Amino acid sequence: MTPAALPSRSFCLIRHGETTANADEIIAGVTDVPLTQLGRHQAYLLSQRIWPEPIAIYASPMSRAQDTARLAFPGQRIELHDGLRERDWGVFEGRPLSDQPLREATPDRGESWPIMLKRVQIGIREICAASPTALPVLVCHSGVIRAARVLWTTGDVGQRPPNATPLLFEIAENKLLEQTL
Repeated sequence: MTPAALPSRSFCLIRHGETTANADEIIAGVTDVPLTQLGRHQAYLLSQRIWPEPIAIYASPMSRAQDTARLAFPGQRIELHDGLRERDWGVFEGRPLSDQPLREATPDRGESWPIMLKRVQIGIREICAASPTALPVLVCHSGVIRAARVLWTTGDVGQRPPNATPLLFEIAENKLLEQTL
């Protein structure tokens, strides 16, 4: 796959806090599941972080991402962006993670991987263009972070990102480098 055009600036992705589906190892792409008590605590711990520059907060419209953003950034304005939502796994929603099909397969009544990649690419590029003076911090999902890796870093989805851990995607020499903040 040819690397996608880079966003206009560096950005930070944060996977939401642990959810009931994460704890139970269930597929919950578009299924709206709540944060666990641990997930709420993980999000709260983010509120103690000192950021190196002004930030602009964006979140997936899924409640787990919105709740994480509210707990992590109390009192700050949070913009919702549909491009940050998780992949729709169709008939696999609610089934055990061990049943999850290959990423490249399109599940019945679900979203294809190429369509998700395009959605994430457009969404992140729009957010970065709208945030010229503040670091965009995007509270999203594992699939969005994996899509960003494929689009702009190694070309590989890599390991499942940890919950509530800021990952900086920094522009360096015409590519993005991912690092934990």
